[in-house]
Amino acid sequence: MPGIDKLPIEEALEDSPQTRSLLGVFEEDAAAISSYTSQLFHAMQRIYDAQNELSAATHLTSRLLKEYEKQVEPYGLRLIFAVGNLHGECEPHLSFFTDSALSFQRFPLGGDDEVMSSTLQQFAKVIDELSSCHAVLSTQLADAMMFPITQFKERDLKEILTLKEVFQIASSDHDIAINRYSKLSKKRDNEKVRNEATEDVYTSRKKQHQTMMHYFTALNSLQYKKKIALLEPLLGYMQAQISFFKLGSENLTQQWEDFLTNIGTSVQNVRREMDNDVNVMQQTIQDLEQGSDLLYLPDPDPSKIPINRNLTQKAGYLNTRNKTGLVSSSWERQYFFTQGGNLMSQARGDVAGGLVMDIDNCSVMAVDCEDRRFCFQITSFDGKKVAILQADSRKDCEEWIATINNISKRIYLSENPEEIAARVNQSALEAVTPSPSFQQRHESLRPGVQGRPKTSRTSSQGSDSPALSSLSSLSLDSLVASNTPIQFDIISPVSEETGSQAKTTGQGGRTNPFGESGDSQSEDGSDSILHQLYIVRFLGSMEVRATDSSDVIYETMRQILAARAIHNIFRMTESHLLVTCDCLKLIDPQTQVTRLRFPLSSVVLCASHQENKRLFGFVLQMGGGGRAEGQLGSICYIFESNNDGEKICDSVGLAKQIAFHSEMGRKASERQRELVKAKEKQQEELSKQKQIEKDLEEQSRLIAASSRPNAAATASDKQFMVLSNSQSEDSDTGEDSRKKGESEA
Repeated sequence: MPGIDKLPIEEALEDSPQTRSLLGVFEEDAAAISSYTSQLFHAMQRIYDAQNELSAATHLTSRLLKEYEKQVEPYGLRLIFAVGNLHGECEPHLSFFTDSALSFQRFPLGGDDEVMSSTLQQFAKVIDELSSCHAVLSTQLADAMMFPITQFKERDLKEILTLKEVFQIASSDHDIAINRYSKLSKKRDNEKVRNEATEDVYTSRKKQHQTMMHYFTALNSLQYKKKIALLEPLLGYMQAQISFFKLGSENLTQQWEDFLTNIGTSVQNVRREMDNDVNVMQQTIQDLEQGSDLLYLPDPDPSKIPINRNLTQKAGYLNTRNKTGLVSSSWERQYFFTQGGNLMSQARGDVAGGLVMDIDNCSVMAVDCEDRRFCFQITSFDGKKVAILQADSRKDCEEWIATINNISKRIYLSENPEEIAARVNQSALEAVTPSPSFQQRHESLRPGVQGRPKTSRTSSQGSDSPALSSLSSLSLDSLVASNTPIQFDIISPVSEETGSQAKTTGQGGRTNPFGESGDSQSEDGSDSILHQLYIVRFLGSMEVRATDSSDVIYETMRQILAARAIHNIFRMTESHLLVTCDCLKLIDPQTQVTRLRFPLSSVVLCASHQENKRLFGFVLQMGGGGRAEGQLGSICYIFESNNDGEKICDSVGLAKQIAFHSEMGRKASERQRELVKAKEKQQEELSKQKQIEKDLEEQSRLIAASSRPNAAATASDKQFMVLSNSQSEDSDTGEDSRKKGESEA
């Protein structure tokens, strides 16, 4: 027989939603088996009833044939009805003919037909033997076909229904006991009430566990009993039929006997397998009952069951606090479990769990609630979501806190999370090394300073720390500058250089108290055709050497994440990253103040993480103020976003392309304006040359006119005098207007 799915008896005590869902599948299967068995039982009952009717009809036919000479006409009709009943043509009520048999006369013409009577007597003898065979067949069908399926229907299926009702009652009593125990007041601690509640929880949990294990065993056994209940009646039916036809069908009997022998062997094998499995399950129940006695207590002794602080995943029932008003709240019991970096919850009866919150970089601590014990609080990394949960015991509470702490450090992403968690917990660092300020970093980058104190470095050397070595074994010193500090807060040379430039520009630039200049908004804001906004969280930045490969960004991500894990740095500053055609801006989401501004021309490289697409970074090419002349310094900034990092990198690439095309268009327009100015200048020179030629022609005409006779000379003198007078008048008018303008000025 193929393998049969089983309900895990070992998980009966945990009573998880997954186990309940699997139990629901088995219960649906049991209901389907019950429905199908009921239909099959009715069909076999009809066979059995038909066989009894056939046996009675055959016996009646034999009796009628024997009394052929003595019976009256109604007996002939009774014979017809009896034979017709064998073929299903009619079902007369036989007592009618028995009661009315003497009311008819004999055959008038058939009394002396001895051949017919002898033939009918021979038929009566044969049919009488067949009647005996049918009676034996009816008995065999009752024993071999009806008895197994009736026993399965009345005993096994009713046992399942009874255990189901008992299990539901035990589960309800356990929930009531747990709720009563959870509502024990912390202020009014009554030892008697607490002991009663503890005893009630112990009794109800033990009862539920034992009932559930026996219920699981019955459902598991039902899979075997189902096959037996289907095969055994059919086997009995076929064997009875073969026994019935064995006298006249030896060959057919031999053929069916081989097949039925195999079926009988299979039934016996299933029965033996069921007996062995039942014995194993009974032994498992005994072992679990002996080993689960301490687990029945809601708050077991930690000395007997130690606390495991090296877990990176945990599941179990917790009470969650829900606000129902301004000051009122309610508690709801749900099944919680961790899945990667997420905390999930699942109500009993649900198919799947739902997300409660992201516990990466979260904070967790034990809290004191007025009306509950063993409570702890989880706060998301941005502080916008808070969950207050209650465990059943101090052990569970401390294990949940330790597990969430380990997950918040992202230890679950490593290859051996439990080993690393144990190592980190055993060798916890005493304090977090503070990040160096920009002033110290700027001083260390000055030309006169040859070295840098090693204490200012936070965590860039991954091979020096065992915990960091376990998280990553790759070190690319050729990509990252040696002995460089890691910046965990948003302090950048870009912002301070911008501030110093604003100071050197003097009185013309107007700045606000937050460090923003009034001109930057007009430069970067409305003129850009690309405006894309993303929500990002700053992880850190550090100086790098190479800028020609994405490996420098991957190595920077590795070192910054490793440093955060070692030094327990979980705080991240959330900002809005604005991508335009001129620059990249980090904007405070609350005050809308620009924290940092990166010129787009200085961004030389941008890439996202190969596996975790939420991580991305870019390399910024700085000026050579802090290095030897002619060299450039590069800083890699690492961020975590809510979106895909590749989309942000594509936006930066698109902005650089738009900026490049805009610059090319600007240069083309400048060249066009220079050509227009050159043409205008050429036109002006041509007009001046034409004016000179015209003056020369006029001068030549005047010279020619001066060579005429004196009369003409006299006329020309008069004309010259008139022109001179008009010119003198014009000069006097211009002199008066000039003096008037000077007096007004």
